[in-house]
Amino acid sequence: MSLGEIARRAARPKTLAAASALLGALIYAREIEPRLVELVRLTLTLPRLDPEFDGYRVVQIGDFHLDDWTKPERLIRIVERVNAQRPDLVAITGDFASYSARRLDTEMLTGALGRLRAGDGTVAILGNHDYLTDAGLVLDCLREGGVTPLINGLRTLRRGDAELHVAGIDDVMEGRSRLDLVLDEVPGSGAAILLVHEPDFADIAAATGRFDLQLSGHSHGGQVRVPLLGRAILPPFSQRYTRGLHRVGAMIQYTNRGIGSVDARLRFMCRPEITTLTLRSPDQGLSSDTTARAHEVPLWRITGG
Repeated sequence: MSLGEIARRAARPKTLAAASALLGALIYAREIEPRLVELVRLTLTLPRLDPEFDGYRVVQIGDFHLDDWTKPERLIRIVERVNAQRPDLVAITGDFASYSARRLDTEMLTGALGRLRAGDGTVAILGNHDYLTDAGLVLDCLREGGVTPLINGLRTLRRGDAELHVAGIDDVMEGRSRLDLVLDEVPGSGAAILLVHEPDFADIAAATGRFDLQLSGHSHGGQVRVPLLGRAILPPFSQRYTRGLHRVGAMIQYTNRGIGSVDARLRFMCRPEITTLTLRSPDQGLSSDTTARAHEVPLWRITGG
């Protein structure tokens, strides 16, 4: 037996092991991880949040990417997990659809949205895939499901004389965002939250000095993250703030990894996500010195479950 033949025989087990590992990773990425929805809890101190809103709970979801691959039972389970958080407000940050209006189950979407329960209801913005599909159709589903669309618009929540402003801009990739219209509506006082599908808009939002928190989606957190290589290819406007929590100037920015997926239908080391944000007022139990330090290093806590 030649040295070459000996080497080839010695290499076969390694080749088979590598092929088996790759096959196992693909099965996991397609069949298992997309179903492992992670609940991420954050506690955020917003400098302008009135004490009347201390403890206000926002649950963020997004990037459903509904089509004929999505089972109604899965969507209902997600809604049940959202409701179990007892939110004051549900915020959905776009991309209800994928590519095809024909493959979007409008009855399933409307029914699921109608099951959401929050003290102040549900607000939503659109994403680029909603426009690739049929934005008008998606908006009809939102309204029929009892959701308030924030399309370059504002909703102000009140507790007595205290106000919390929740704004949303239309999709950045589609060239429909009108931050100027939103700024015209936002009053000068009270904390303000901005919903933007594309996370990298945070640089522009923070520069205005008016928003305390931006919530985004779009990137799916990278969707597939390869060990040592990191994230896979990302869509435009999600290169800087791909996933998780960031401080952008004086503003906090959070990018949710989304519920669904597109194209290859894979998720690897990047689980789907439901985010629960508990908002705290700096006036509740903080001295002036502690509040100043909190502005420099924001108070947040993240746990999975």
